[in-house]
Amino acid sequence: MLSFKGVRHAYSICGYSISLFLRSPPSHSSFVTAQRGSVSNVTGGGAFCTAPAGRNFSISRSLRARQSTESETTSQGDIEKVVRDAKQRFRDTLPPGYLNDQEYALYERLYGPPLRETRPEDVGIDTHADMGPVFPRPDGEGTLLRQLEGGEFEEVTYKIDRQAKPIEESYDIDTEYPDTIEHDIIGKPPGYVDIVARSQREHDALKRLAADFETAQKSRVQKEDEKADIEEEDESSSWLPEEQPGFGGRDLGETRRFHRYTLEGRFQGSPVEIPLPRDELISPVRELLERTHLKHVKQAAEAAFGGPGLPTSPSTPEGRKNGLMGGVGLPPDQRQMSEIEADAFLAGYLPPAYASIMSILREVRKRVGSEWIQSRLKQGKQGGLSVLDAGAGGAGLIAWEQIINAEWDLLKEKGEVSGPQPTGKKTVIAASDRLRYRLKNFLHNTTFLPRLPDYEHSGEMQGEHLDAGTKPQTRKSFDIIIASHLFLKEKQDHYRQAILNNLWSLLDKNGGVLVVIEKAHPRGFEAVAHVRDTVLNQFLLPQSGEARVSAEDFNPAYNRELEPGHIIAPCSNHGPCPMYKESGKSKGRKDYCHFNQRFVQPSFYSQMLGKHANNQGEVEFSYVAIRRGLPKSSQLTGPAATAQAFQGYEKSPDHPDMQTLPRLVLPPLKRKGHVTLDLCTPEGKIERWTVPKSFSKLAYHDARKSRWGDLWALGAKTRVARNVRAGIGKDDGGKRAAAADGKKPRKVEIAMDSGRLSATEKNALKDRRPKSKAAKQRDLMKELFDAEAREEAELDRELDEEAEAELEEAERRARLR
Repeated sequence: MLSFKGVRHAYSICGYSISLFLRSPPSHSSFVTAQRGSVSNVTGGGAFCTAPAGRNFSISRSLRARQSTESETTSQGDIEKVVRDAKQRFRDTLPPGYLNDQEYALYERLYGPPLRETRPEDVGIDTHADMGPVFPRPDGEGTLLRQLEGGEFEEVTYKIDRQAKPIEESYDIDTEYPDTIEHDIIGKPPGYVDIVARSQREHDALKRLAADFETAQKSRVQKEDEKADIEEEDESSSWLPEEQPGFGGRDLGETRRFHRYTLEGRFQGSPVEIPLPRDELISPVRELLERTHLKHVKQAAEAAFGGPGLPTSPSTPEGRKNGLMGGVGLPPDQRQMSEIEADAFLAGYLPPAYASIMSILREVRKRVGSEWIQSRLKQGKQGGLSVLDAGAGGAGLIAWEQIINAEWDLLKEKGEVSGPQPTGKKTVIAASDRLRYRLKNFLHNTTFLPRLPDYEHSGEMQGEHLDAGTKPQTRKSFDIIIASHLFLKEKQDHYRQAILNNLWSLLDKNGGVLVVIEKAHPRGFEAVAHVRDTVLNQFLLPQSGEARVSAEDFNPAYNRELEPGHIIAPCSNHGPCPMYKESGKSKGRKDYCHFNQRFVQPSFYSQMLGKHANNQGEVEFSYVAIRRGLPKSSQLTGPAATAQAFQGYEKSPDHPDMQTLPRLVLPPLKRKGHVTLDLCTPEGKIERWTVPKSFSKLAYHDARKSRWGDLWALGAKTRVARNVRAGIGKDDGGKRAAAADGKKPRKVEIAMDSGRLSATEKNALKDRRPKSKAAKQRDLMKELFDAEAREEAELDRELDEEAEAELEEAERRARLR
């Protein structure tokens, strides 16, 4: 038997149960069990039982020598005890009518008058009440909680024999569960409110407070439901098209407020912040970092990624975007990497890399469609897609695994698949042994390669070697290749061309997807734009299907055989990029195509950045996603697609091809009564569209809620061309700028003076920097000396002229004689 200092009373009020303890003398012992919404209590003097929750019940108890609480407080000590218990229970408040006149006078003398009447939240009823459904337990089953060695609790169920003797005679808890102590027994189903009542008076007061709380909860919920219904009716009746197809079956509040094409064209999901997967990424990395103090990891990360804020990591801090525009500081294909550098890579590289890749893969999944992935998953063990993570250090594989899991769950809900999920083929580039040792702890069923396979320079193996075999080895190909930060670190264009050729040879010819990601600054954008132009001009057929080189002029040694394909995102045109009209590095570029993604920072990454209170992170990136082997589904391109998008698809019965819609390349400009959108159109131009409230209330609402990177399908009222600040072209020593200003070209004259070679520049640019006082004095002295030298030279010239005149005059007189 277990001894309690109190007797538990349980009762039910309108859908939820409350369990109270009524203190009894120490000699009494009680045992409490709970099953199926009812509580049975056995004491030394009698028993009582409550009915299931939500029904009327009566309490019958036979407690010998028990009198009313009012009669027990006759002595001064009992009165003082009641007053102190009331102060301890209800703090600075007091229920109405709780104390009699004598007790209230003592209360005022000790503590002063109460501040107000007691509310349910003052005694914690709001925190203990669970308004959820109570799941019934079998009639003959009860539960106990037993404390384990580590401080955790284990749930123990037992059978109740209702035909046997009373519980205290037939069931000995101490014998069956010797480790169970008094406070381990929790006999209550979900929905109970457990409060210890010291007396019958507290029991009744708490019961009234619980009833008041339940009434207030019902009233609040009813008012909220009525208010929500009124708001939904107002919104639906104000501007939602009731007869438009596709709007009748929507239930969610967000889908009722937005046009369906607006939701389909969103670049960022809901919620906007991407949470990093805990089991796949955060927990394994945190366990690996426990071996080293995070202070040392932070120092190594700052040394590897360019200093405080990690400017050369995949995420660039706001104050360092206009600085050194280079690539990442610690790429995963770096062969030599110390232990602390490998930890710094995990802590400072993987979180922003995962957020950017996940955002891009989610967009690719929307634009390509789920059928591409689901058709491969339906093939069972032989199915699955192969993915190559080149440059992300495993972050791309984790992001791709989230996409695959989502598609697999959809198929399982439909009942189209069963059994284990196909794993596919996962490959990651990791050159360092120390980095591979860490990545293999959470990248399972993964192939690690020290570098990219080179199929461009590898010959056929048939017949050239003794162990080659009769049939050549089939070359590996990947369904999706994620190339992160591979091109910017290469300074020469022919090196970038070699990497692109290699990646293209690894891509599947029948629908493979190549994703190229770089940092969000002008140099990173130029690297991505160079890849885009190269693929469009050298690898893919034009959208018209006609080859650029005729069959007569085609030379396999110089020309590549073009094949079908298209750009998935972010571009909606297949012409020259409007922000990259001239190839190469541009000086003074202000406008460039890039996007952003917010994510929830793990604690170790926040410490790498020096942020301890804020876990909101943001990463910006430039990217392009290209599909090989399949042309664009829609034939609507160019000016026709732009004109149709400008008219809008708000009331169009035909579903538009999302890849023919303009995309927001900057955040929208919200003004009073109108919204301005900067869009990259299918025509290959940057235009500014204005959506006023008079154009369409629905379009105006969606435009105000649009975000950077969304596709726009609801049209606009006006459109104007927007000038792109693409810089002044290549840095050619100022020739282009000088020609634009009408200045003479810079010339340098080289002369030999007394055996020494000297160079003098004509039309040199003047130094615009302010001169110091000493420099001004030197210039003044130089001017004085030059003026004196000029005067002396002029005087010498005059003297020479006078001497020559005298000589001529003397010669003339001599001739006359």
